[in-house]
Amino acid sequence: MSQKILLVEDDAATAEFVANGLGEAGFLVDRAGNGRDGLFLATDGGYHCIVLDRMLPGLDGMAALAAMRGAGVETPVIILSALGSPEDRIKGLTSGCDDYLVKPFTFAELLARIRLLIRRGASSSPGPETVLRCDDLEMDLLSRRVRRGERTIDLQPREFRLLEFLLRHVDQVVTRTMLLEGVWDYHFDPGTNVVDVHLSRLRKKIDEGEARRLLHTVRGAGYRIGAEP
Repeated sequence: MSQKILLVEDDAATAEFVANGLGEAGFLVDRAGNGRDGLFLATDGGYHCIVLDRMLPGLDGMAALAAMRGAGVETPVIILSALGSPEDRIKGLTSGCDDYLVKPFTFAELLARIRLLIRRGASSSPGPETVLRCDDLEMDLLSRRVRRGERTIDLQPREFRLLEFLLRHVDQVVTRTMLLEGVWDYHFDPGTNVVDVHLSRLRKKIDEGEARRLLHTVRGAGYRIGAEP
């Protein structure tokens, strides 16, 4: 059975070139010319890999990627971008993509990276993760229920998304910028304390009355969810 690739690219010439090459390599290719159509296909298509342009009309690639991950899409994603500075690469790789390829690129390199990601995914992950855990805190992504021990925690939609992002980075320091991009889809600093306010509310719901704190502020760096060191 042929493996399916989703190609999200607004440049017609590039899309045609890549799609033809992937077809010749034995893949089935679906195409989208903007971020919104790409997001719609990604959440419903059962793809083995997604090739996603960073700069797209309507919904840019980074926002589409954040929405995919927020919707539970774990398909490997390769970002294509003309932005190739170390900072741009780091920003892409810490925002949920699995690989980052700078334009112009050779098709041979893109094909090799796609095959590697598909091979990795087949060997390491039998399916998308539906339950996230940290210590005695558990989040069920299908039922959208959160529990700590025997206690059920009621969360607002944004609080749920915030906690999900944190639980996907257990014991890692998550910066304010990462949260703004991954939870609020902001690719700029809005100059408000929206992150701090929501984290304060989330901390009360998770840690208040508990013997062990799970949500920590890392001074000068960001936030971390995990057992106390």
